[in-house]
Amino acid sequence: MTEFMPARRRTLQGGPALAALLLAASLGGCALVNTFRAEVASYGTWAAERKPGSYRFERLPSQATQPETQQSLEDAAAQALERAGFVLAAEGSEPDVMVQIGAKVSRQVRSPWDDPLWGRLTIGTRMGGPFPRFGWGLGVPWGQVEYEREVALLIRDRKSGEALYETRARSNGGTTGGTSVLQGMFLASLAEFPKVQNEPHNVAVTLP
Repeated sequence: MTEFMPARRRTLQGGPALAALLLAASLGGCALVNTFRAEVASYGTWAAERKPGSYRFERLPSQATQPETQQSLEDAAAQALERAGFVLAAEGSEPDVMVQIGAKVSRQVRSPWDDPLWGRLTIGTRMGGPFPRFGWGLGVPWGQVEYEREVALLIRDRKSGEALYETRARSNGGTTGGTSVLQGMFLASLAEFPKVQNEPHNVAVTLP
């Protein structure tokens, strides 16, 4: 899935981790979470006087080969677009803007040595046997798994094809996530629309 940041061309990858996230979404995982926080960055030239209008999702050729996966992403993004003021174009009508979306989930195995202080270093004595032993230990478990989740959304003017607004959201967690993760990330990505803030910053949103 193609990423939409012109300054840094990369590829939004799917794979097993993203498939697991979408499967969890279909099962309604993480439904008890009320507030979601993500790191957001946005770019664009959306005119201050321009109001949100009708939209339609545009699928890239690679996304068209995974209709079920892409539909799950679009369902999650639709709530964020509607909260920002957009309305899904009626069947057979021409939308004001076209929307492209993508998602990536990366699995990483953390080591205690990643921490500059070697995790939570503890020093003390251990009693047992004929002699006490002085030593140190690490408070971070070996091989700790962490998932980095990211979504991207691009809004283009339908007539001119001009890219008007680009935004992405990123979050980390111990699981691939579920319904609330997808919804929360898209909601966070558009929470400040049409304001643009290039520097990544934290955004908190209330989930439906």
